[in-house]
Amino acid sequence: MRPLRKVLQADLPEQIAKGGLVGPRLTTLIAYLKGFCHASYSTIRKYLRDVIQVTISRGQLRKVIGKVCSALDGPYQELLKALPAEPGLKRGRNRPQGQWQADVDLVLPGQSVPLFKIDPHRSGDVLIAVLGKEFNGVLGCDYFGAYRRYMREFDVTLQFCLAHLIRDVKFLMTLPGKQEKAYGTRLRDALRTLFRVIHQREQMSAVQFQVRLEAARDEVLRVGQQDVPSSRPAQAMAKRLRQHGSSYFTFVTTPGAQPTNNLAEQAIRFVVIDRHITQGTRSEGGQRWCERIWTVIASCTQQGRSVFDYLYAAVKAYFGDGVAPSLLPAG
Repeated sequence: MRPLRKVLQADLPEQIAKGGLVGPRLTTLIAYLKGFCHASYSTIRKYLRDVIQVTISRGQLRKVIGKVCSALDGPYQELLKALPAEPGLKRGRNRPQGQWQADVDLVLPGQSVPLFKIDPHRSGDVLIAVLGKEFNGVLGCDYFGAYRRYMREFDVTLQFCLAHLIRDVKFLMTLPGKQEKAYGTRLRDALRTLFRVIHQREQMSAVQFQVRLEAARDEVLRVGQQDVPSSRPAQAMAKRLRQHGSSYFTFVTTPGAQPTNNLAEQAIRFVVIDRHITQGTRSEGGQRWCERIWTVIASCTQQGRSVFDYLYAAVKAYFGDGVAPSLLPAG
């Protein structure tokens, strides 16, 4: 009897089919080196070759990063959907120059959910798409026009950054005209008085602190709109305070709001470092990777979680057709 010559091929296990030639732990290591350590594909390839004695091509490394990006998509989308419901929101923005086609916006709600969003446009449409038309929190930001449009069209509460205002006031003091310098000096002194009150908060009762804080706020607005020189920078400052001055002092009457967006600015420092080291990315896939890995790094750092452990859990869940762990803080 002649034997049957038939080739039988079993289906690969789900984990092997998704992972391919690289297992979950090595996949996590590659993602950690790429995202957290700012390593280039060439550097990762040399590290794997010399230290782990595994040879992987640059193309395969790109595929690995693409899989990790997919593994992080679920937790990222969960954060994105949670943003409009956040009671408090800090927003900073980072504008890479030259080497990036897309700008980076950081959305940092209170002390709970950092999230990064990359978009090729800086218009208010992006802000509306991310936060929605019924955002009920406090949006901490600089004086960028997209935020003012968002406030104007949807009656959103803003807290313009006082640190940025102080920087612009100091610029007035550098102008050659004596009147501009005097105007800038008066504004600076009024702002100093305001921050002196803030720093003395522990020495006063709650009622006394509130009274003095509101008085200091009113003095800043008064000084900014009286005896204004005719020069364009001084007139622009007076117009800003006249139209939107109250939004620089939302923190005075809104518990939990902060006078600056320093938390958001601090949260994007590692992004700036990454951009300087890696020179950024221009591809759609690269932008999606940056959004997700930066969000993971910022969230885990803020919550005291291990970035590597989180990535490993997310990759194992993805390879096994499971659910990645949430980035939302517990409780």
